[in-house]
Amino acid sequence: MLVHESAWMPTGLDPEVPSAARVYDYFLGGYHNLAIDREFAHRAQETMPDLPVILRTSRRFLRRAVHYLLDQGITQFLDLGSGIPTAGNVHEIAQEVAPHARVVYVDRDSVAIAHSALMLEKNANAAALRADLRVPRDVLRSEVVLNMLDLSQPVAVLMSAVLHFVEDDAEAQAIVAAYRNALAADSYVVISQGTQDSAGEQGEQVIRLYDETDSPFTARDRDQFTRLFKGLELIEPGVVYVPQWRPETPEDVDEHPERSCAYGAIGRKPLY
Repeated sequence: MLVHESAWMPTGLDPEVPSAARVYDYFLGGYHNLAIDREFAHRAQETMPDLPVILRTSRRFLRRAVHYLLDQGITQFLDLGSGIPTAGNVHEIAQEVAPHARVVYVDRDSVAIAHSALMLEKNANAAALRADLRVPRDVLRSEVVLNMLDLSQPVAVLMSAVLHFVEDDAEAQAIVAAYRNALAADSYVVISQGTQDSAGEQGEQVIRLYDETDSPFTARDRDQFTRLFKGLELIEPGVVYVPQWRPETPEDVDEHPERSCAYGAIGRKPLY
């Protein structure tokens, strides 16, 4: 479906700068993107033809992670860097199983939050917050989060395909630690992150392309990714390529999971 940009585009956007969130939306089949985003996406796909498949594989990891968390009794979700809503959003996955599940989406992108707010108008158990995940204090003390989530009870914090937009390793680790420290015991942290370990020259070229967007890309190797889970207990199978994390169907994983170019894992905050 083609929707005119005036129907969803907030004022103040720079139409000459590609948005990582809108490029992701385009690759997932959404329509909340501009000509500059589509042009960038085409260039990126020419450089790395598997890129749309890679992004969809990461999305399937998020779905499996939410199902796992629901099985553990988690019904509160804080989705950081949630992006522009598309098929298979966290609240849709969670509330299909647990209608009372509560979800807060957080993103700094104005398009993402404008559309999220519109989509959630009639959903009393989900809300959207425009904020920068890199400032955990502002997120956790916001009226939206405090009204929707009970932080004294277990919460799942989701950082799906977003920390590769935080350049500095120490900052990325500090961000995760700040959210972890604010959570109750038996809470969970879900992270997926792009890696250069298996991406080759194509991956390097795509990473350089992202310097043209509003969110430059920083890949992390397996050790760097694992360090993000300091203070958390890794859930089996630990740190793996995203298709390898508890696949449910044959389409979730093939003979070359490394082609996903992303690691995924879930950590649990221990009782002590």
